[in-house]
Amino acid sequence: MTKKRAFDIDRFVAAIEDNYRQWNPPIITFIANRGATPFEVLVSTLLSLRTKDEVTGEATRRLLDVARTPEAMVALSPKKIEKLIYPVGFYPTKAKRLLAISRILLDQYGGKVPDTLEALTALPGVGRKTANLVLVEGFKIPAICVDTHVHRISNRIGYVKTKTPDKTELALRKKLPKRHWVRYNELLVAFGQTLCRPISPFCSRCPVSDMCPQIGVERHR
Repeated sequence: MTKKRAFDIDRFVAAIEDNYRQWNPPIITFIANRGATPFEVLVSTLLSLRTKDEVTGEATRRLLDVARTPEAMVALSPKKIEKLIYPVGFYPTKAKRLLAISRILLDQYGGKVPDTLEALTALPGVGRKTANLVLVEGFKIPAICVDTHVHRISNRIGYVKTKTPDKTELALRKKLPKRHWVRYNELLVAFGQTLCRPISPFCSRCPVSDMCPQIGVERHR
């Protein structure tokens, strides 16, 4: 058996970045890179929860074609928003939350999306994952967004040893160099969707297999 190289986070990130151009970017990154405002990033992120990227992309396009600002959003009825965003997961709840958030933004923030974790997580339905993603993609503020891919891969490579995404975020905040914060989620989501799959990852094609301890991997391709 070939001996693994010592894990190095800088080399890990660089290797993923070198291969990233071959993969599809996460849907929120794709939307942000097309010039989305922080409000549009927030809307698309909320729609993406429990929803496949292709569904999120189409639903976001339909909704933002009609309402790109909190002012335009509150002019719509819940039923109209539901129709525009269907079939995203939990679309009736998301329609109500989008309206509630838009009203709060108008009443408390002059129609602008706040740029702090504390203010964002005070909005209805906005958890730490969503808030951190809005900070990164909407404002380019260094933050660590931990979704299922980031949690799984960070543990699989042995960089952290945690049981939940929230604990992974806290561990990464202490350990991950801040220069990697903005792109860490973007890179690992694309990596996780393409190669480092939850079950039977494509280790034979992995650019970092020479230093990955494959923690928890029972079988691979």
